[in-house]
Amino acid sequence: MATATVTIQEAGPSRPNYHSRLPEFRPIPTEVTMKNSSLAFLAAALVALASPAYADKTAGNIVDDNTVNASVKAVLVDTTGVPSMQVNVETYKGVVLLSGFVETQAQKDAAAHAAKGVSGVKQVHNALALHPDTKLGAKLDDSVITGRVKAALMDDKDVKSGQINVETKGGLVQLGGFVSNDKIKQRAVEIAKGVSNVKDVLDAMYVKPE
Repeated sequence: MATATVTIQEAGPSRPNYHSRLPEFRPIPTEVTMKNSSLAFLAAALVALASPAYADKTAGNIVDDNTVNASVKAVLVDTTGVPSMQVNVETYKGVVLLSGFVETQAQKDAAAHAAKGVSGVKQVHNALALHPDTKLGAKLDDSVITGRVKAALMDDKDVKSGQINVETKGGLVQLGGFVSNDKIKQRAVEIAKGVSNVKDVLDAMYVKPE
């Protein structure tokens, strides 16, 4: 009688089932993501309202002024003869301030005329200064002066530097923007005049209207 031979192979080490260890994916509920987005938007709005430029404004004022400001900038870009990149535009409660340097009186007048035609603009302060274009070397020097003036304003505890734009052309410094009071205006001019290589300072700052 034949004998059957059964060969038993030794089983090797079992391989771990990595798939069983993966965490189960559970989608985040839509209401949770919407809630987080709402909280983030609210936080951003509160930060904006707390910044110096918006300290005296309501939320409605901020939205309206942002709209007017954007509209004025767009109109200046589309206006022939206006070097829009050289014009700073700020709006506070419907009052628009134009500052910066342009080359001719015609450019200055055209910018003001265009801004006055924008819906929502109550008044325009045209503080654009006239100065001929400068060469590359002078532009680099002016950039250094602008940086020094900004740093000096930031270091002074009595000046809210975030409210002030600084422009320099041929060593001539212009300070523009809506500030809280006359004391800040006077102090800012005083500081700028004390910066090395500043030839003179033009005050294009306006106290915020009530």
